[in-house]
Amino acid sequence: MVEHLVRLKLTLLRNGLRRSPWQIVGMVVGALYGVMALIGVGVGIVALALSTDASLRRAVLVVGGSAVVLGWAVLPMIAFGVDATLDPARFVTFPVPTRRLLAGLGLAALIGVPGVVTVLGVLGASVVWWREPVVVPVAMLTGLLAVAVAVVASRATTTTLASVLSGRRTREASAFAFLVLLAAAYLGFGRLTTGGLGPGTDLRGLLSGVADVLGWTPVGAAWAAPADAAAGAWGTAVLRTLVLVASLAALLVWWDRAMARALVRPASKDAAAGAHGLGMFARLPATPLGAVTARCLTYWRRDPRYILAVAAVPLVPIAMYAFGSGSTALWFLPMMTGILGWSIAADTSSDGTAFWAHVAAPLRGVDDRLGRAIAAGLVLVPLAALLVVVLGVLTGHADDLPALLGVGLGTLGVSLGVASVMSALVVMRVQQSGENVFGTRQGGSVVSVLSQLVGMLAVLGLSSPVLGLCVLAVVRHSAVLGWSALVVGLALGATVLTVGVRWGGRLLDRRAPVILQEIVSMV
Repeated sequence: MVEHLVRLKLTLLRNGLRRSPWQIVGMVVGALYGVMALIGVGVGIVALALSTDASLRRAVLVVGGSAVVLGWAVLPMIAFGVDATLDPARFVTFPVPTRRLLAGLGLAALIGVPGVVTVLGVLGASVVWWREPVVVPVAMLTGLLAVAVAVVASRATTTTLASVLSGRRTREASAFAFLVLLAAAYLGFGRLTTGGLGPGTDLRGLLSGVADVLGWTPVGAAWAAPADAAAGAWGTAVLRTLVLVASLAALLVWWDRAMARALVRPASKDAAAGAHGLGMFARLPATPLGAVTARCLTYWRRDPRYILAVAAVPLVPIAMYAFGSGSTALWFLPMMTGILGWSIAADTSSDGTAFWAHVAAPLRGVDDRLGRAIAAGLVLVPLAALLVVVLGVLTGHADDLPALLGVGLGTLGVSLGVASVMSALVVMRVQQSGENVFGTRQGGSVVSVLSQLVGMLAVLGLSSPVLGLCVLAVVRHSAVLGWSALVVGLALGATVLTVGVRWGGRLLDRRAPVILQEIVSMV
């Protein structure tokens, strides 16, 4: 049975590659990322192997190895559904013994770029102890046990939380939590690399202290045991290995019981009839334009893809604060507002097969484009204005707020206009409704990538007048230039948006059936 499940996973991967040549391209790109990761890990392993500081080798291996195990255990809870090729729910109707199912699913989880990279990296880490040859087999053994702990932990958590994580609201909360954790980790890494912890901070001592704690946990015991063996503390190494084995046994029991429950009571999808009333449709006029606006506003309020697009933008100033001065984020303001507006470039593609309603209904293209732009504007204009004011005040440029608002809102309007045209020309391969918002669809078109590049360059070129005025106003501290930038930005954004909506509407009137056909072929 175990061999059958492994062959099944390989068959599913092979058939997926046969569906489209772009699937092969996606696999090649993923493999290249894996090779780059292995090269980076290999360089670090060689550097550690050449180091004569045993405490440094121990600290780096324990902290880095613990991060790998935690990543395997936590990431599936955030990005639920990343690998559903062998979902336990698919085996509900088959009389397969749970123990054999566990072994088969565990081995199948390692088939793929992440699994191969993890196993090779763990085995390669044993080279760090080449000066003590007797420790190398110990490092390989504990490393493989750590891989087993990582895989079983990931499967146990996802199997247990399947019914909880299948809910849309929970997925949204998980996505937001992931963004917060990502921002905190990024900020912490930036402070470490730029000395933000203070001149008297002992980074090596901090790592050693963290490694001492992690070394007695299931995530770090596998990496601390070889260090103890190298130091001659074989008794401590055995104790850490026992911690690892006991943790693996407990996780297997947990997974076994969770699997038994999941096979009897599989997770159900969200109920479709859970809404009360018409929502935004009751608040807007009963016209084609009002219907499109209401539907898009519902997406902006409830669809995790749209929520993620908005929530990710504040990460840019956080990154600037982490790795540079606070005022650096100010110069990235046009980019941030441009990205906000460009989020509707994939609006048509995000509709998926539901776009047929726009094609079948007597809906003018200009109403479709304008409704999407109005909905995006109602959400993004207040957000962009708030972002501009907060950045202006925090960076000490409160007097330049008119110029900053001009460039921020102007770039937003220009981006919305260009995106209204682009989404009527090119269908992008995006995650569909209900899919993991952090996933990436394989087989992305080169035309799609080039269209985004051309579109952003067009936004930059069309926004150059207000960009120039804003720079002059900030550099010269000129109130006249600042208010001029505000007027020019608002006028420029409104003009480009109007032209883009009309142009995109005419394109949509001609190309709507073709767009629907392309969307259906990608779903």
